[in-house]
Amino acid sequence: MSTPALRRVVRRETHSPRTVAMFVAVVLLVLALAYVGLEIVLSLAAQPALLVGPGAAAGWLIGLPTFPAGLVIAGSVVLALIGLLFVVLAVTPGRLSKHTLEAGDRAIVVDNGVIASALAQHLAEETGIARDDITVGVGHRSVDVTMRPGAGIPLDRAEVQSAAEAELQTYRLTRTVRTHVRIERPIEKEDEL
Repeated sequence: MSTPALRRVVRRETHSPRTVAMFVAVVLLVLALAYVGLEIVLSLAAQPALLVGPGAAAGWLIGLPTFPAGLVIAGSVVLALIGLLFVVLAVTPGRLSKHTLEAGDRAIVVDNGVIASALAQHLAEETGIARDDITVGVGHRSVDVTMRPGAGIPLDRAEVQSAAEAELQTYRLTRTVRTHVRIERPIEKEDEL
């Protein structure tokens, strides 16, 4: 991925814009402001309020008990941090469940489900365990492998881990991922009398 145009294409394919979230937030804000404006206009026209008139809302705020200054400051800091979190989430793009593969001057973007399916199939062939007894989950930074061999079937976790890591190396992912392997043995039921 040497050219800037190719890097832009790969970024567009692996990241999602938060357009929908921003649209929903803006629509909710506009509706809230429209409601407040409508209540003010109804109050100025001496009409009954839809829910709560501006005078009743101000009276409710004034009637609240006074809080210690430390509690008010702590609450303000928490609200500011929540607002900052929303701003960061609105500005930064989301990540799609895809990985890029090293391919020289070409771009190859692969869905995480394809990687998981290929790895599970490889591990099934390597260990002799049925494909249905292997579950693979691929995330941005890790791969989780869960194997459920039948009773009495020997399976070494370290061998499975090394086989999974070796197979992932052949995929040439541009971002390195950690591999976690879990072997779940069936629980033998006690004989009931």
